[in-house]
Amino acid sequence: GGQRQRVAMGRAIVRDPKVFLFDEPLSNLDAKLRVSMRTEIKRLHQLLPTTTVYVTHDQVEAMTMADRVVVMNQGLVEQMGAPQELYSRPVSKFVAGFIGSPSMNFLPVRLEEADGTLFVVFEDGNRMAIPEARAAAFRSHAGRAATFGIRPEAITLRQERSGFVPFDAAIDLVEPLGATTMAYFSIAGTEICASVEPEESLRAGTTVPLSFDLNRMHLFDLETEQALAVH
Repeated sequence: GGQRQRVAMGRAIVRDPKVFLFDEPLSNLDAKLRVSMRTEIKRLHQLLPTTTVYVTHDQVEAMTMADRVVVMNQGLVEQMGAPQELYSRPVSKFVAGFIGSPSMNFLPVRLEEADGTLFVVFEDGNRMAIPEARAAAFRSHAGRAATFGIRPEAITLRQERSGFVPFDAAIDLVEPLGATTMAYFSIAGTEICASVEPEESLRAGTTVPLSFDLNRMHLFDLETEQALAVH
């Protein structure tokens, strides 16, 4: 199946068409071959500047190969833009959860304002002050519930970096991946994943100072699931 797919792609390319239409052309390939073919297709696209419409359910393929990504949900366009734009400024919870690997963490929160400072309050009572540079965009939603989004790479175990608010959390699971380590925690009954630097001392059952970079947080409306502000 994989060989037939690659032959079919080759036949399409040598005809020198005005537009390429690829519908999940790498779906039958094994993981290693998918990576090499992904690179080869991108190299060919740079060599043959032909407009290419590429359909995939693999967000890594979309992010690495596309100039512009169109994210569709139930047949409707959720967002269109450059890969990094969709990653950094998702317009909805669906896009935020689809783009990025591992996917974004989501937690139910409530926005509260006290003495001119805007806070996100988690269900376990933990509260964090939103940096003023971000607070202005969310201030009109004070007093309302929302969905808090934070990417695994915006979570750290280091306390000294500015903009990070630490609190103690127990590790549920550790997945060493070599260059990075995935650590899983539970906050108010919701599992979250943190992508942290590999440390031999990390193990399940230990408590560590967990920090969120709130300069990279996202908030979504509970009903519409649209982003409250796209920064």
